[in-house]
Amino acid sequence: MLDVDTARRRIVDLTDAVREFCGNHADGLCNVFVPHATAGVAIIETGAGSDDDLLDTLERLLPRDDRYRHSHGSPGHGADHVLPAIISPSVTVPVSGGEPLLGTWQSVVLVDLNRDNPRRSVRLSFVKG
Repeated sequence: MLDVDTARRRIVDLTDAVREFCGNHADGLCNVFVPHATAGVAIIETGAGSDDDLLDTLERLLPRDDRYRHSHGSPGHGADHVLPAIISPSVTVPVSGGEPLLGTWQSVVLVDLNRDNPRRSVRLSFVKG
């Protein structure tokens, strides 16, 4: 289990942790899962602007205002509860020889727009192939 602080970043790159975890295994599937109702996991390119583009897109799709029926927490918190329907709470990555088979520019990231809870857990599991 990984403990992640999202207080300063809405998108956190988990790729190094996933690589380290997979290094303890041979061939199979690595599942990355966040057990939270307001966060998700994605595979995207990072560092070239795509992560900021994703945040901008999510802010347009899920505006932080009072339109949501789920209304406790900070203004627009209802949007946080819709996020996992758009950004899944899990991804599965194939692994060969202990190495995740990610593309050259692919990174596994935690996406968390929730300003009310900056402490996140990420569960890594492995199924042998």
